[in-house]
Amino acid sequence: MPRPIALVLRPHALAHNLQLIRAATPADRRLWAVAKADAYGHGVAHAVEAFAAADGLAVLDLAEAEAARARGWTKPILLLEGLFGPADVSRVLAIEADLVFHHARQFSWWREPLEAGLVSNNIRHWLKLNTGMNRLGFKTADAPVLKAAAETLRNSGHAVGWLTHFARAEEPGGTDSQRQVFCDWLDALDVPTHEARSTCNSAATWCGLAQPAEWVRPGLSLYGASPFASDAGRSASGLGLMAAASLETQVISIQALNIGETVGYGSRWTAMRPSRIGVVAAGYADGYPRTAPDGTPVLVRGCRCPLVGQVSMDMLTVDLTDHPHLDEADPVTLWGDGLGVDEVAAACGTTAYELLTGVTPRVPRHTGG
Repeated sequence: MPRPIALVLRPHALAHNLQLIRAATPADRRLWAVAKADAYGHGVAHAVEAFAAADGLAVLDLAEAEAARARGWTKPILLLEGLFGPADVSRVLAIEADLVFHHARQFSWWREPLEAGLVSNNIRHWLKLNTGMNRLGFKTADAPVLKAAAETLRNSGHAVGWLTHFARAEEPGGTDSQRQVFCDWLDALDVPTHEARSTCNSAATWCGLAQPAEWVRPGLSLYGASPFASDAGRSASGLGLMAAASLETQVISIQALNIGETVGYGSRWTAMRPSRIGVVAAGYADGYPRTAPDGTPVLVRGCRCPLVGQVSMDMLTVDLTDHPHLDEADPVTLWGDGLGVDEVAAACGTTAYELLTGVTPRVPRHTGG
């Protein structure tokens, strides 16, 4: 029989989370559903179905955009990092995806089809400003290049949008300085007020920071996690979010330990009492973090049990001693329904982003209720 591990996907939860975020956003704002990294590990196919009420999908690369179009997505698609080379141009034209430009070289690749009249008016061109994140985007020294690019696009009848990314949107006042830089840029470039903007990620959207003409870009919260990891009042459940995927498996063996016996590589955990240790079919080769410390919560047939010992490639171990009714073949939830991915991530010293996107291809994906 196959190994009893699966990522159970719940498209209805994706749709529910989108509806919540939409309700928290002013009605005149538009919404990109961010579906990069194969929809945070949930699958572009599920995103196309579940995010039908969004105004567009935002993805990282052409393969994801093409997959969405092949699945029947007819609304706008935003390529968050734009063109990676001249060979991308014909593929972008074919699927009519919106483009982000974050350096002049990308615009040079695009100029030829633009001047030849080959670019559909369905394509909006987004110019990304570096307001302090210092990853991608034009800086203030690039103002002449930006202004010229915007004028070229307008003169050819194409829509222009302006985009940036916040580094600390989850912190009180964390967007203030970047937003001011962004607004100053738009004033200096004489950007018309009707041209679209896109600045708000999940945290900024929840904080009500969407401005007129804004396309918000929620990502993490669509998948059932909160961007406010350190704020108990705005946990995923507090925001009303539903887990869109559960990493589920089983107990495959139980070991009885005497006082002083140890578990796993390095003998990290020692039994301080007679103990029942459940061996679970999941490990770091499945995407469960090897760095998970003793005490990380695991749900076994609805009971919270602590992880004990070093996570192995294919197995991990949990202490079942306080739950003598638990047995082999009992179902295990590593995160998801009943055990929030945010809580597991915090215990492991990482983020929900990493856990959600890190489930490896060897884990089967199933659709659940």
